[in-house]
Amino acid sequence: MLIFQLAVILLASKIAGEVSSKLGQPSVLGKLLIGIILGPSVLGLITNTEILKEISQIGVILLMFIAGLETDIDEFKRSGKSSMNVGVIGIIVPLALGYAAGAAMGLPALESVFLGLLLSATSVSISVQALKELGKLKSKEGATILGAAVIDDVLVIIALAFVMSFAGGDVNLGMVVLKKVAFFAVVILLSWKVVPWVLRKFAPLKVTEAVVTAALIICFLFAYLAEYTGVAAIIGAYIAGIAISLTNYRHEVVEKVETISYSIFVPVFFTSIGVSAQFTGILDHFWLIVGLSVLAVLTKFIGGALGAKMSGFGWRSSWGIGSAMVSRGEVALIIASIGLEAGLLADSMFTVLIVVVLATTIVTPPLMKIFFSEKAEGREQIALRKEA
Repeated sequence: MLIFQLAVILLASKIAGEVSSKLGQPSVLGKLLIGIILGPSVLGLITNTEILKEISQIGVILLMFIAGLETDIDEFKRSGKSSMNVGVIGIIVPLALGYAAGAAMGLPALESVFLGLLLSATSVSISVQALKELGKLKSKEGATILGAAVIDDVLVIIALAFVMSFAGGDVNLGMVVLKKVAFFAVVILLSWKVVPWVLRKFAPLKVTEAVVTAALIICFLFAYLAEYTGVAAIIGAYIAGIAISLTNYRHEVVEKVETISYSIFVPVFFTSIGVSAQFTGILDHFWLIVGLSVLAVLTKFIGGALGAKMSGFGWRSSWGIGSAMVSRGEVALIIASIGLEAGLLADSMFTVLIVVVLATTIVTPPLMKIFFSEKAEGREQIALRKEA
């Protein structure tokens, strides 16, 4: 059954991606939508089995690993201030308005805070692919988006631990912070001293693709360390990519890993997001889903854009950065699952939020297309010349 599902996913995702591109949208949008069509909600050809979820997890890890490999580290350093602004303000706006929405729905204070926190999460795995297709991954905007995503993830997870401590969960806030600090300290040290040494040791080996294998080992170990310490695995994979990008093996690794990733794992990841969509009973909460979806999109969009504008970006680039932060992806899904287990989300609310997360993921690529297209940039350059 798995073999058939993989064949269907790969065929459908490539065709859907091509159709989406011909319609002027990023190909990732087509891959997301075809997942919904193939999944239980429509045709029922694909079910989101555990093994498919694991393959999907490898896909998102490899996608962020490639993003790290292609990151311009000098631009990344220069974007530190703008990343901080986008990350922090991109949390404050949805947190505040999410809390207000929860209070307006009559939720208790702690559950309202949790709703705001869930809306504050972001996942740029979808945005990374759109940035690549739009040729913006190595730009100043791309570096800002990726840096903001790291900051966003760490701050939201720490805030989540704080909220869970009030919810009666067995959470030691000091230990949570310590584990995050320890993770970054360890991976920075490993990136500086160990990663180049490992690649040098593997390079002379007579076995097939020794360097690429070493790179993948580093990627998966960093992802595991991140997950073990409560940081998203994709952050560990991204840092592993940056570490290898600073070595002489960068180009060899990028070329081979992209071939592996985009042949099977990444298409499965994009398609599985749509496959996981469950629309049973959503008509009962239709207007709540619409309202929360609009709130989820606007709060991240505006918060990220304001942070970018404060950092000196033009309005067009600021809106583009804001649009890239809209997708909540797997980070919000993890937080929602934690809230369900802790009793901070009712079953019906959990279903609603899953659909909202899916909605934010689907709208992100076309939003980015609007603000990062060549025509949009041309209009901004003309406007800036007129102002000058």
